[in-house]
This record gives sequence, C-alpha cells and structure tokens, in this order.
Amino acid sequence: MTAAPPARSAVVIGLVITDTGRAYRAGGHTGRCLDDNPDHRRPQKDETVSDKEQTAGVQRPVLTLPNQADKLLLHSCCAPCSGEVMEAITASGIDYTIFFYNPNIHPQREYLIRKEENIRFAEKHGVPFVDADYDSDNWFERAKGMEWEPERGIRCTMCFDMRFERTALYAHEHGFSVISSSLGISRWKNMQQINQCGSNAAGRYPGMTYWDYNWRKGGGSARMIEISKREHFYQQEYCGCIYSLRDTNKHRKAQGRDIIRIGKLYYGDDAPSDS
Repeated sequence: MTAAPPARSAVVIGLVITDTGRAYRAGGHTGRCLDDNPDHRRPQKDETVSDKEQTAGVQRPVLTLPNQADKLLLHSCCAPCSGEVMEAITASGIDYTIFFYNPNIHPQREYLIRKEENIRFAEKHGVPFVDADYDSDNWFERAKGMEWEPERGIRCTMCFDMRFERTALYAHEHGFSVISSSLGISRWKNMQQINQCGSNAAGRYPGMTYWDYNWRKGGGSARMIEISKREHFYQQEYCGCIYSLRDTNKHRKAQGRDIIRIGKLYYGDDAPSDS
C-alpha cells in the first residue's frame, strides 16, 4: 500500500495583481473573510467524520502529472467544486498549491464567503493557498457588451480566459510547469470550453501545460457532492457573476420561488438583510 504523503503546513499567501498582470506579495494580507459576523456556520465536532471514515471505500486511480512535472498549480473556483479534486490529488501524493483568483464572483460578500470556505479546506489538508487580488473592476471592464450573453456563451469564455491567464502568469513566475482547475468538475460547465481556455493560457509560456484531466469520471462528480455535505460547505446558488445572479433570480421569480439571499446558506437566518 502506498504511504500517505507527509502533512504540510497550510500557507495563505496574499497577492496583489496589477493591471499590467504582474503579481507580488501584499504584506499583512491574510486572505481571511472580512465580514465582521463571528457566528458564520462551521461544523461542530460531533457532526464531522473521522479521516478513516472519509476515505473508507473510495477507489481512486493514482494520478500523475503531465510531462513528469513535480508540482501543480491548481486554480480553484470554490470549495464545493475543488473538494474532490483536492482529495484526489492529495491521495496521489502530488505536490500542489491552490490559486484562488475569481474576480467574477459578485457581490463581494459572496466572494468572501466562497474564499473563506476554500481556505478552511486547504488548511485542513495542509495545502498552500495563494489568495490573489479580487480585481473585480477589470472583470467588469472585460465584460462590457456581454451583459446579456447566456451561460456557457462568450462572457463565460472571457471569464475563464481571464482567470486562466492570471493562473498561468503566476505559474510562470513561480516555477510551475503544469496548471489545472476545479472548474471542469461541475456538470453545469462546458468542459471543452474550460479546457480550451486553460490550454490557451498555458500556451503563452514555453514548457507550460494545462492538465485537462476529467475530474467527473470514476465517480468524481458524486464524490464532489458527498464531500460538500461532509464538510458542510457553503452551497452557492448561482455560478458567481452578478449577471448569473440576475438571471437565476429572474428564473426563480417566474417559478414563484424566493430569490437568492446572499449568505443565507452560510449565516442561516442571520444573513444580512441588505443582500
């Protein structure tokens, strides 16, 4: 039996990414959720399961990185999508770092909740977590003229391009030759669209590869849901951008359902009323 990889200390690295695309460390930035409500939802001790119970019966293939690379930079969109991806990579003993750059997530309260959940899970597994700048102004600038495009359309392509471009830049500047993302595990996403954007970004740098592993196969999608329930992850109710929120609420209203209340599935009934 293959020995488990040694535990690592989680490191949250703050970054500021400028309009020119240069990344640098921001002194004192911790990447923590900035909301001042201290009572956000966390699983209690008797609600969690042991590591042995978590891994019981899970049969995963041993993964290897392309081109015999020694480490991976994994772009993470959120904790629910990255949970299975992270556990699969960890189980294979691959050295990897999480890169959180998601300026598409609006409003900022939603962004902070999703980021905090991802940091919590990275800390549990001792995985380094790069907390990149929010950078939402640049996202809105690039989205101009695409406000009414449908999901999986050109606005989503722009969004994937932007996130992968910054992921590849950081990888290039910090010695990673392989990048990948948790985006493709969601059945709501077009995997071919994601992989093409990832490959385009990696292709900007000699020797860099986008790892287009299909995280859905072999029960990956089902385990993603299981891990989300086990970890009591905040379950977002829309893709992320304000246009997705608008369209989702429009659909809900047409069905006579309540509109999304930002943070309700995190704070419970104490969610801020102005969301």
